Amino acid sequence: MRANFQSLVFDFDYTLVDSSKGVVECVNYALEGLGLSPAAPELIYQTIGMSLPVTLMKLTGNENDKKSPEFIRLFTKRADEIMVQQTIMFTNVPSEIQRLKQINLMLGIVSTKYRYRIEEILKREHLFEAFTVIIGGEDVAQHKPDPTGLQKAIEKLNNSTSQVLYIGDSLVDAETANRAGVSFVAILSGMAKREDFIRFPVLEIFENMKQMTDWLVN
Repeated sequence: MRANFQSLVFDFDYTLVDSSKGVVECVNYALEGLGLSPAAPELIYQTIGMSLPVTLMKLTGNENDKKSPEFIRLFTKRADEIMVQQTIMFTNVPSEIQRLKQINLMLGIVSTKYRYRIEEILKREHLFEAFTVIIGGEDVAQHKPDPTGLQKAIEKLNNSTSQVLYIGDSLVDAETANRAGVSFVAILSGMAKREDFIRFPVLEIFENMKQMTDWLVN
């Protein structure tokens, strides 16, 4: 097995699942509730994995920052209704999770998505028991790239930073790992491209999770 990793911690959206359809609907529901124009799906895709206040700023500009609490409330209201049903797990994830468990790795998730929603999706896919720790958006005061969530996961796993590998799809994930002093692997299942990661220390970049698992276990 590569290095001395005892645990793998994953991002969620665009790393393990595709929630883009639900996110687009929830973002535009919230924007319209604020009296703002809906955003193009292509722009919303670029914000997946960011905190909701940052999403609002990216889509509408700094002048709407005071509307963040209502944006969060409206987004969450609609997400509670439709997000789980509209989130699709990537095809190869269940089998690769089982491969990783077979080599006795502990698994975790650190995401800006609410933990209760992550747990509901994992239970639907019969994968909830595979994860030792899940840190969601409601578990930290500051969201990624602030490293607090990842640091909390490492503490709960009872690991040192050198024993943990963080796996994600975005530059936010790469920066989070870097700020936590944790090794990082990128999977190109989101919107970021291979060349985007050049400014961060990345161990490897893979097209999909199966490639990552092959690299890790061989």
